[in-house]
Amino acid sequence: RITERILVAGIGNLFLGDDGFGPEAVRVLAAEGGLPDAVRVTDYGIRGMHLAYDLLEGYRALVLVDALPGGDTPGLVEVLEVTAADLDTGGGADAHGMDPAAMLASLEQLGGALPLTYVVGCRVESCEDTIGLSEPVAAAVPTATVAIRELVATLCEPAPAGQPAPSAGRR
Repeated sequence: RITERILVAGIGNLFLGDDGFGPEAVRVLAAEGGLPDAVRVTDYGIRGMHLAYDLLEGYRALVLVDALPGGDTPGLVEVLEVTAADLDTGGGADAHGMDPAAMLASLEQLGGALPLTYVVGCRVESCEDTIGLSEPVAAAVPTATVAIRELVATLCEPAPAGQPAPSAGRR
């Protein structure tokens, strides 16, 4: 039972430095408000199975907000589309952890289907045992909230026949 709802899900472990990017970005987004009524914003932290079961309620689109493995540019915000071909189907979802690919791959086993899915992610500087984001990742939170709002606005617009879905990119 797919609905027109969109789920914006912050994921990550706030006890591992920059891995807490997703929860922080959705906290700021929710505090700012102003999103359409059809959009639900939730911090899932590391509760992968909770997210999987919530997706069984039927969402048209999912926007995961997450830390991305480091690179040359900590703080770089990227918007990536996720398809079934991107998912690891070898493992299984961990009821006590958050492996986004395994969680999404488990949806079919739970009786659901992968909705149109995007990741708004930020390249990390460090995921050491510490609370708090590094300076470049903390500075990227406003950029990420703008990217999420733009993506949600695009997802809420009816697409003309034959038009592709919103494209991914970097910020």
